[in-house]
Parts: sequence; structure tokens; C-alpha cells
Amino acid sequence: MNFKNKLVHDLKAISGDKHILTTLWRKEKYCKGWRYGEGKALAVARPGTLLEIWKILKICVKKDIIVIVQAANTGLTGGSTPYGDDYDRSIVIINTMRIDNIQIINNGKQIIGLAGSTLYDLEKKLKPFKREPHSVIGSTSIGASIVGGVCNNSGGSLVHRGPAYTELALYAKVNTEGELELVNELEINLGENPKEILNNLQKANYNESDIIKSNKLASDNKYSEIVREIDSNTPARFNADKRLLYNASGSAGKIVVFAVRLDTYPEPQKKQVFYVGSNKPDDFWQIRRDILKTFKSLPRLGDYVHRGCYDAAKKYSKDNFIVIERLGTNFLPTLFELKRYVDIISSKLKFFPDYFSDRLMQFLSNFWPNHLPKRMENFRDLYEHHWIIEMTDDGIDEANKYFKQFFKDKKGDYFECNEYEGKKAMLHRFVSASAIGRYHALNAKNSGEMMSMDIAFPRNEKEWFEKLPPEIDKLIEVKFYYGHLFCHVQHQNYILKKGIDSEKLKEKLLKIYDQRGAEYPAEHNVGHEYFAKPILTDFYKKLDPKNIFNPGIGRTSKFKNWK
Repeated sequence: MNFKNKLVHDLKAISGDKHILTTLWRKEKYCKGWRYGEGKALAVARPGTLLEIWKILKICVKKDIIVIVQAANTGLTGGSTPYGDDYDRSIVIINTMRIDNIQIINNGKQIIGLAGSTLYDLEKKLKPFKREPHSVIGSTSIGASIVGGVCNNSGGSLVHRGPAYTELALYAKVNTEGELELVNELEINLGENPKEILNNLQKANYNESDIIKSNKLASDNKYSEIVREIDSNTPARFNADKRLLYNASGSAGKIVVFAVRLDTYPEPQKKQVFYVGSNKPDDFWQIRRDILKTFKSLPRLGDYVHRGCYDAAKKYSKDNFIVIERLGTNFLPTLFELKRYVDIISSKLKFFPDYFSDRLMQFLSNFWPNHLPKRMENFRDLYEHHWIIEMTDDGIDEANKYFKQFFKDKKGDYFECNEYEGKKAMLHRFVSASAIGRYHALNAKNSGEMMSMDIAFPRNEKEWFEKLPPEIDKLIEVKFYYGHLFCHVQHQNYILKKGIDSEKLKEKLLKIYDQRGAEYPAEHNVGHEYFAKPILTDFYKKLDPKNIFNPGIGRTSKFKNWK
């Protein structure tokens, strides 16, 4: 029996034939990123228990196999898949989505999320407790995992919560001697050896007395103060912030995380969405400073949309909007899975056009009438810049009084959304993130490459709205701008003109951001799209000294022992 066959045989003995994928057809969706990156893997394992993950890891480490662990594989920078074919060892992908347990502890104030548990399921589980998870929009809706958010220091839309963070986790690492270790930092008494610990956790076989009231953090408890520091010359949040690099948090797959322990948040009693429009970026700059500096209550959310992105989302994200509105976010992960399968099948059949699923969905959406409220459409015609701000409880009156006073002598305006308008505004902003992908798919023959920038600007940055030098601007066909304005995080997405080298252009853009004191990526992981800065590289090397887990992340070395 050759090496590959022996390995596959051993893996099947652990998880069963059905859950060890070796054919190109079955491996494809696990080897290709949601929007970026792809590569080859010897096999994809879909274990059903934490103990199975541990057993697979032991085999892979012993046989000198690279391990890439992924959950929902919804990341935008390709960090949960192989990238290219220049690795020095074979690769096994471990997909954790069968292990989706969520355990509620401390009367709903904290949770234990196992490796494949999702933010969407967590949101549903917390409803009876009137609590919320860290993220309640965006990645939640597309099936992203709880552990993935922590490992990638994911940001999210909510103003006062910061990146997903915890110091309480259960994970496996390879030490400097090349040995596999299980580290229990959940601060729950689960047993003495890996088999005991993993089985007890999976079955929730522990009592309240086994849960240690830890002083370690299960969320970023300082962010609400940091975001208010409006005169600081550094960003409020970004992926490589050393303050938030701690074992599982920010690990980007350099250790294998079995579970995390996280805080939850009380639901607000009242919510109110304000829709703000202006033609002057300085107006938004002033509003941001005033609210963060003077309001007793921080906004819950404050998401910016440029008119160009508004229009693109109206046209190219219409189908996503309709699906979510009519069928709910519960159907969205299924839709994305279906889309993946359709694209895989159509790519094998030559008579189908490229991006067949996108073309079909776009065609069908054209028959649906305008789905956006009249007042939003009026603001679109009047104003270039749009800001959706959600206040809660006492903050609602604060905002109302402020906006009335602010716009007395300004040419911009605002309105209080009714429930119907508020839901539409929030949903329109959410689906705007998919517009660039659809535009690119439909115009790929005549347009250049797609490029997405995730930028965190310093808190004192006044020129938050991008003004590109003419020599760069002329290289870009279309720009889509949206972001989390209170946090000063901007998503700056471009479709380049035909023939323009995206890597060279990215270098020029990043130099501009460097000069302005910006950090990148802001809320997504470096994946295989960005270069990891020295602080991240050092962190990765400390976690994984043999470079066995997810090598090449952040464009670091793909070779054993970091050579």
C-alpha cells in the first residue's frame, strides 16, 4: 500500500468512508475559497467529533502532513483553503462543520462554541435568554462559524463590541519538539487526558461547579472606550493589533481550535434606525466626532454606503436581498452552497457560460419590481453619501435631538426609519458587499481584475473618503465604497480596467495607506491576499514553530520549519 492509500485508509478508519473525500469532484468546494484562492489537497476529512479531529491530527503530524482546518469557508481572503501548488508537503483539509454544538453557560451570559458551530445558530439559541452574540449582521447571515471569527479577529458591524476575542479556548498545537499537545484554557474542569477532555466537552459532561469564574477575558471589554478616542492617530481596530493576539484569538489556523468560550450581550429594549444623507464628507466627519465624544449612549451600528455602491447593490444584489427578505437568513447558507454546486457542475460542462449561477440569478432578479423604500430612493437622488445609524434605548432621544440641531444649517438631511424602512436599509447595506462579485462575474470579458481593500484609518483621520491620485484613478473602471464609519473601517472595492496588473496597483495603494497611518486588513484575516506584518508573523511562528498548520498564511513561508 502506497503512502496516499495508507493515509486515506487510516483516516477512513477514524471518520468513515463517507466523510473522507479524495475525488476532485468531492474535494473542490473545500479547496476553493468563497471569493479568493484555491489549491490542492490530498484529502478532505469531515470528522463528526472532537476526538476524531484529535486522532486525525495525530496521524497527520506523525506522517509530516500539512493540516488546514476550516469551518464554513466563508472568508473573503482565502485563509481557510490551500493556495497554489508550491507546498513542500501533502495537505489534508479538516472541515469541522459536522461538529456544531453550542453550550449555554452562566445563564446565557457566556457560551461554549465547538469547532463548527455558527453565529446564526448562536443567535437563535440566545433568543430565549434575550442575549446576542458578538456579530448580528453580515457574517452571521452567511453561515460563518463562531471559532472562525475568533481565529481571524473578525470585526463586525457593531460599534461598541470590537473584534471577536477570547482568552478562553481549547486547542491543539505542535511544540518545538514536533509533538502534538492539547491545551485546555477554557477554564472548565474536563479531565486529565485528551480523550477525557474532548469527550466530556462534546457531551457537555460537566457541572456548574466545574466552570471556573475566570479573570481571563471572553470579549474585548475595552473597545467601547477605544472607539471614543477620536483624536488618536492610530486605528480603533485592525487584524494585527497586538492587544488582541492571544493563542486562539488571531491565530488564523496556526493552532487547531476545538472550542471557544465567549461572552454574550443583552438585547436592547428599543431600537431606532436613522437614515442620514449628505454631499459633504466633512458633515459625516463632524457627526462621527460629535456622537462618539458627547453621546452617553454609543450607537449600536453605523454603516456607510456611497451612492455608487447603493446603485450597484440595487441592481446586482437584488436577488440576495429578495431571498433574505422573503425566506429569511436561515436559507442563505443553503443558497450559497447551492450556488457553489451549480458553478462546479456548470464549469465541467462546456456549453454553459462562465459564472452561470450569477447570470441566472441576475436574469431572474430583473423581473422583480423596485424593492427599496421611496424615502431611501429620494435620498439616493439628493445625496452622494449615505449613513445608516442604529441607536438603542436612551440613545434614540439623544440622536433625534442632535440631528434636528445639526441639520438646521446644513444641506444634508436625515429621517427616522419606520420598521419597514429600517429593515430595508439594513438589508440593502448588508447585501451591498456582494455587488462587486456579481458585477465582475457579468462583466469579466470586458473588465479587469477585482480588488478588495479592507482598511482601518486612524481615529483622527478627517479625509476618510478616498480621493485617489489621477494616475491611479485612471486605472480603475468602477469603485464601490462602504464601511463601518464610527470604527473608521472602510471597504474600498475596485474593478480594474482591462489589462491592469492588480498586484502592482495594490502596492501603490498600500503605500498611500501606509503614509496615512492606516492598517490593513481591518476586520478580515490576512488570508493569502495580504502580507502579514512582522508582529503577526512572529505570533504565527510562536504558535506553530514547525509550520505544520495552515502554512503560507499572510504570504509567509509554506515550508517546514519556516525555511
